[in-house]
Amino acid sequence: MKIKLPIFLKIVFICFAVGILSGSSTFSADHLDPPGRTDPGVDASPDLASDIDDVFAWQTDKSVIIIVTFGGPAALTASAAFDRDVLYKINISSALPADTADTVITAQFGPGANANEWGVRVAGLPGVTGALEGSVDTDLVKDGVKVRAGMFDEPFFFDLVGFRETRSMGLIRFDRSRNFFAKANDTAIVIEIPKERFSTATTPLGIWAVTSRFGGQI
Repeated sequence: MKIKLPIFLKIVFICFAVGILSGSSTFSADHLDPPGRTDPGVDASPDLASDIDDVFAWQTDKSVIIIVTFGGPAALTASAAFDRDVLYKINISSALPADTADTVITAQFGPGANANEWGVRVAGLPGVTGALEGSVDTDLVKDGVKVRAGMFDEPFFFDLVGFRETRSMGLIRFDRSRNFFAKANDTAIVIEIPKERFSTATTPLGIWAVTSRFGGQI
């Protein structure tokens, strides 16, 4: 089976291990990026399931929460962007070098026995024996880790119209009351991991997501 190399990447740092990480460079993609592969206005058959929208990560007193959104912005009536041929990788760096993953979490979706039924399989979760599997739109819990995958309200706020006008006109045209992503949804994978699982980290956690499509895009 031919496996296409990773095509999209997003990265974020959680600074709780030591001080702020500096002097590093990253490459990333955002909603509908690159347009030639993911934007319906450019590509008649966009690869929505592989299009990483954002990676959100933060900490509480007890947990590290990671959210990877993809397949958006989608209309409120649209179905989730589940695809059995897309592999999601969430890479976590907890020591130098910062661009090398010390933990790799993988996620894949698969269809169920009935129409519109989907399940998710998440492996490589810190402190979890084996994989965590179950239906989407369900809180899945194993060995202290919680996972949920499904459709969620688009959390990103951005004035895309203002950005495009600013770029074309050379004037600042942003309007903070105008949100291109309002009334839209994303498909997302949400993971909550006990903070103690990263107690040996010697640097801030670097977290980035990559998608790969098995067989490439038609």
